[in-house]
Amino acid sequence: MDVLDLARFQYAATTIFHFFFVPLSIGTIFMVAIMETLYVVKKKQIYLDMAKFWGKIFLFSFAIGVVTGILQEFQFGMNWSEYSRFVGDVFGAPLAIEALLAFFMESTFIGIWIFGRDKLPKWVMAFSAWMVSIGTMLSALWILAANSFMQHPVGIEIVDGKPVLNDFMALLTNGQLLVEFPHVVTAALATGGLLIGGISAYKILKKEHVEFFQKSLKIAMVVSLISGIGVAFSGHSQAQYLMETQPMKMAASEALWEDSEDPAAWSLIADMDTEEMKNNWSIDIPFALSLLAYNKFEGSVEGMKTLQATYEKLYGEGVNYIPPVKTTFWSFRIMVVLGFAMVLAAMLALFFDKKKTLASKPWLLKALMWMIPMPFIASTAGWIMTEIGRQPWTVFGLFTTAQSVSPNVSAGDLLFSNIVFCGSYLILGGIMVYMVIRHTKKGPYEQVKVEEDVDLLSKEAFGK
Repeated sequence: MDVLDLARFQYAATTIFHFFFVPLSIGTIFMVAIMETLYVVKKKQIYLDMAKFWGKIFLFSFAIGVVTGILQEFQFGMNWSEYSRFVGDVFGAPLAIEALLAFFMESTFIGIWIFGRDKLPKWVMAFSAWMVSIGTMLSALWILAANSFMQHPVGIEIVDGKPVLNDFMALLTNGQLLVEFPHVVTAALATGGLLIGGISAYKILKKEHVEFFQKSLKIAMVVSLISGIGVAFSGHSQAQYLMETQPMKMAASEALWEDSEDPAAWSLIADMDTEEMKNNWSIDIPFALSLLAYNKFEGSVEGMKTLQATYEKLYGEGVNYIPPVKTTFWSFRIMVVLGFAMVLAAMLALFFDKKKTLASKPWLLKALMWMIPMPFIASTAGWIMTEIGRQPWTVFGLFTTAQSVSPNVSAGDLLFSNIVFCGSYLILGGIMVYMVIRHTKKGPYEQVKVEEDVDLLSKEAFGK
């Protein structure tokens, strides 16, 4: 593998691994904030116990997320120096605000939430949890503002061959950000809900602290269902926006080589021959692509061959503007299928919970356990489509991936750093899984039991 391939592999590894923890943190603290609020409103101890128990999983994910984020920034400076120089004048503002405002907001209120217990009023604890939740979402907003610029550059002027930011508000009103942010946040809420729901289902199956985990499961499934529907609608809006700004990505996600008929059919699955630039066969759903693209059962969609010719006129000849089609095509379908599966699981769980029969449905509880990794896979597939489908660009229409790589980093340097980074990720991932499993096995009242045992031993030993 050459320098560019190794750098791309490291970018993929660092980004995917870091993003395991971003939606988990956003989703779990949102759930914790709901539980803290229920404790304030209903004044029942069980909701406080739920906030404490699930809050520890948030703290695990937040801590490891910070570490993986630092590694990601390191590889940007090391492997993508030309890219960093190119976008530095634009990215400086949103990334600085993310660090100085959102991250410090999260950290401050996390401190209050951890150390203020039993010292501050319970409404202050609920308020702190909500501030942490809002902080995680604001952090995502500023990062996505930078990513949205890469997808659709706005608010700039080109000075000496580099983009210079001249309209900060344009970054915040970027159409790409307006469709991407709700899609990412609702997916994150579904991630937190399905993790808590899956763990709760496991404990219900084992008949451990059933009331505690049934209440947790119900809250988790309500959040998962609402957010899952939000994912579908925001994803639909994002697809329509891509038709305007990145039609090549949409054509690749549909394996659409030639211009479609009017109305356009959507390929459910296809056997693609990328060398011959054709599909050997496909199973199509009539009208569906027109509906996806235009919200009506009519309208044609440009194919990749037509768009390649258009891009050659716009950006220059001699470059293949068609992204890796198979990767883009299948990652989109993995995301969609898993998204529908998660919504269906949440609907079934809430249906049987309403009938008071969920605990007697082991098949569904086991299915909910299997749902735990699904939002992580779906989010990864979505980001693969987003980033791979934009190729050959890092900043669409302005700067290519080949131009972005560091000129003075050798293949040996990258191979070594890839081994170190991937090894670090395996260790961090193993620690996270171990901590969650250990915490789950202990259950919500293990710490109380330990404190009671210590108190009893103290009375026996010292007579008080």
